[in-house]
Amino acid sequence: MSASQQSYSVWMLRLHWLTVLLLIAVYASIEFRGVFEKGTMERDLIKEVHFVLGLSLWCITWLRLLVKRFSFIPLIKPAPKTIVIKIAALMHAVLYVFLLLMPILGYLLLSAADHVIPFWGFQLPALITPDPDLAASIKEVHEMVGKAGYAFIALHVLGALAHHYIVKDNTLKRMLPGLFGTKS
Repeated sequence: MSASQQSYSVWMLRLHWLTVLLLIAVYASIEFRGVFEKGTMERDLIKEVHFVLGLSLWCITWLRLLVKRFSFIPLIKPAPKTIVIKIAALMHAVLYVFLLLMPILGYLLLSAADHVIPFWGFQLPALITPDPDLAASIKEVHEMVGKAGYAFIALHVLGALAHHYIVKDNTLKRMLPGLFGTKS
């Protein structure tokens, strides 16, 4: 197997790590909003950053799915058991649903709350008519799924580390070319 077949394509790697960076920024922006008092310009700005990066993450996720559809997927060596492959596929599906669902929930929340929907200097149209009760319900779901996202991400990272340090296969190495002697 050649070095290029041992890791994901450059585009898959870039999109994966861009997703990681965007997730960190999305979570950081919403967690640190509490540093600023409600109604201040700074708090509004950090919430806008959260919205813009969340919608950007949604776009990147669709691009990732498209690139993944046409990309070579390197084999895991040694090959894992079928049940491990099924669990990994389920976990990836959960992560992709999470990455696509959260920005939509945020967009619906802003729409129902009759707020501006910012996106890189543009104002996007509302998806639904204002409804404060619906906005409160969507906010609750958005926050609950967001908290579950921490667990999804942690399981993904722990799984990769377990593959590397316990199972000792190349699962993690496929996503980190160059660090372990392979190049993409």
